[in-house]
Amino acid sequence: MFLAYASDRGRALIDRELYLPRAWTEDRDRCRTAGIGDEVASATKPELAQMMIERALDAGVPFGWFTGDEAYGQVGKLRLWLESRGVAHVLAVPKSQMVISMELRQRRAHAVIADLPATAWQRINCGAGAHGPRLYDWAVVDIRPLREWGRGHWLLARRSITDPDEIAYYICYGPADTGPAELVRVAGSRWAIEECFQTTKNETGLDHYQVRGYPAWYRHITLSMAAAAFLTILRRGAQKGDLKPVPEI
Repeated sequence: MFLAYASDRGRALIDRELYLPRAWTEDRDRCRTAGIGDEVASATKPELAQMMIERALDAGVPFGWFTGDEAYGQVGKLRLWLESRGVAHVLAVPKSQMVISMELRQRRAHAVIADLPATAWQRINCGAGAHGPRLYDWAVVDIRPLREWGRGHWLLARRSITDPDEIAYYICYGPADTGPAELVRVAGSRWAIEECFQTTKNETGLDHYQVRGYPAWYRHITLSMAAAAFLTILRRGAQKGDLKPVPEI
């Protein structure tokens, strides 16, 4: 599992955790053979994501939004924790996800969106793709009227232009004055982690390892991530024309 940082100045993987199934963590002899300490307990992927976000917050990493796929968005405990830490987020959820409407009714995400008129949809570019702009039709609905002052909750839907039955759903939380364009921008930024994987694999060998030990995995992955982040900084400097000599280490 990885945490990526993305901005208009560059993107890079900034944290990592190795997910261990319960079958592993319950077999302590097997864990010790692989170099996994007794202090390493079982954790779900959303729990590992929370750990990485918490480390970023504690380290003072400046960021405005967090985004992730359905594996994280459908976990209410993670969403509530993000709210408690004031982390604005746009998280993908399944169409069956229950939400609280402005009428204080529990409804499934797809049912809320199905009630919208045709005029509720806007065609917006959510970022540059390999074959040009990523254009979709988007709709936003206010949800959860009982909210913290100055904050908002929304259900965001993304509909394919070529196949109107193909709809993705997102639960969003952030400053109350956030507009649809910003929510769409954040939803589209999730593709950044795929770009990070591709770049880090190609340039610094993220997946070029054959290890059998827990510490060895962390060493290889961490060094690959650090090297890729360094290259990102160099590229940014070169684009700005203010690249300075690399200091001796």
